[in-house]
Amino acid sequence: METPSPSKSGFVAIIGAPNVGKSTLLNQLLGQKIAITSQKPQTTRHRILGVAHLPGAQLVFLDTPGIHQAKGPLNRRIVEVALKVLGDVDIVVFITNAASPENSSDEIVLESLKKGNLPVILAINKVDLVKKAELLSLIGRWHEAYPFKAIVPISALQRIQIDELVAEMVAVLPEGPQYYPEDSVTDMSERFIAAEMIREKVFRLTSQEIPYGVAVTVESFKKRPEKSLIDIQATIHVEREAQKPIIIGKAGSMLRRIGKQARMDIERMVGCKVFLKLWVRVQKNWTHDTSAIKRFGY
Repeated sequence: METPSPSKSGFVAIIGAPNVGKSTLLNQLLGQKIAITSQKPQTTRHRILGVAHLPGAQLVFLDTPGIHQAKGPLNRRIVEVALKVLGDVDIVVFITNAASPENSSDEIVLESLKKGNLPVILAINKVDLVKKAELLSLIGRWHEAYPFKAIVPISALQRIQIDELVAEMVAVLPEGPQYYPEDSVTDMSERFIAAEMIREKVFRLTSQEIPYGVAVTVESFKKRPEKSLIDIQATIHVEREAQKPIIIGKAGSMLRRIGKQARMDIERMVGCKVFLKLWVRVQKNWTHDTSAIKRFGY
């Protein structure tokens, strides 16, 4: 009788500077969207867990906020969340941006990695945006900077070499039990993901300075199975009076756009119709108020 192959499993931290594509990579690894993304840095504020089920292996990913030289209570808290993950994982996937190789935040990440002895795989993202000679030079520089288990050039957005990256992770994954059932994709609640999807639309649709002063709370999340409907009521919190009319827009136009796009994403997640009602409320200077930061879940 043939002996079955041992099962592999482990926790994998996805870390890197802001806006290098960590959340885009997580969504690609899972084959569905659970982490929000935008072109603006510091979109991710929480540790997001995602589970990938492979033949003979289970990878539990922890997507983290961007590590940077933080200023202000909120950003310091966000970086603390990212660095804390390094004490709870088996493997680290460090993502850097091939199109922006001179990133001082990469050095902060590297110094944090040097303090531990975890196996680290370097994923050089956005390789579709650079020439081959530039990429080869970049690989050489990173090879000298740190003893990575592997260096894999990828494009998370274009899904270039994602399977190769997964293979490198599985190669260093320890033997272990399956931590999550086969049908599990995340430990995040639908309520939490809905709030994040609303915040993502604020990041994507409003001007540069607005999103960083925004938090979203879901006040009500009621499933109405008799109508195949979920009724969601949520509040977008801003920190200055001047931000409120920008979020609302002329005659409510911006708030409707935010609500429509968020509702479509939430409906794809929950698989049924959603009624979404949004309010905008001013919580003055909440990003500098430690009690408000905690109240909003950071």
